[in-house]
Amino acid sequence: MNEEIEFILDSAKEQMENALLHLEKELRNIRAGKATPSMLAGISVDYYGAKTPLSQVANVNSPDARTISVQPWEKSMLQEIERSIMIANIGFNPMNNGELIIINVPPLTEERRKQLAKQAKSETEHDKVSVRNARKDANNEIKKTDASEDIKSNAEATIQDLTNKYIKIIDEMYIKKEIDIMKV
Repeated sequence: MNEEIEFILDSAKEQMENALLHLEKELRNIRAGKATPSMLAGISVDYYGAKTPLSQVANVNSPDARTISVQPWEKSMLQEIERSIMIANIGFNPMNNGELIIINVPPLTEERRKQLAKQAKSETEHDKVSVRNARKDANNEIKKTDASEDIKSNAEATIQDLTNKYIKIIDEMYIKKEIDIMKV
C-alpha cells in the first residue's frame, strides 16, 4: 500500500485511540456509587502560594465503599485541604478530626443515578462524533492522494472497519459504566 495512505490510516487510528482514552478518563470521573480516591482527582490545594493537586500534598485512600480519607503529609495543610474540597462543590461534606479528613460518600438516589447515566451517554456520543470525524478527515485525505482507485477504496474500507471497531468499543464502555452507575 502507498506510504501516504498508510500515514493517513495511522493518523486516523491514533485519533480514534485518543477518543477512547478521553472517554475512559471522562467515565472514570463520573461517580458510580462507591467511594474512590479518583473522586477527588480534580481538586487543587493552595500549597504555599501554588495551586497543587491534592494527591501531591496528601495521601488519599478509600478504606471502604462509602468513605474517602485524606491524610496530609503536613498537618498544617488540614484546613486548606478541607476548604478546597468544600470549594470544589462536588457534594461532599469533609470532616476534620485533627489527623485526617474523612469524607462520607452518600449513596446515590435513583434520580441522581439517571442523571449520571445521561452524563455518561452524552460523553459517549461526544467521543463517537470524534471517531466519525477522524473517519471523515481520513476519507477526505485519501481522496486527495494520487493512488489508484482500488487502493483508495481499500483504504476507505479499512477506515470504515476501524470506525466500526472503535464505535463498538465505545458502546461497550458505556454499557459497562451504565450498569456500574445503576447498580444499587
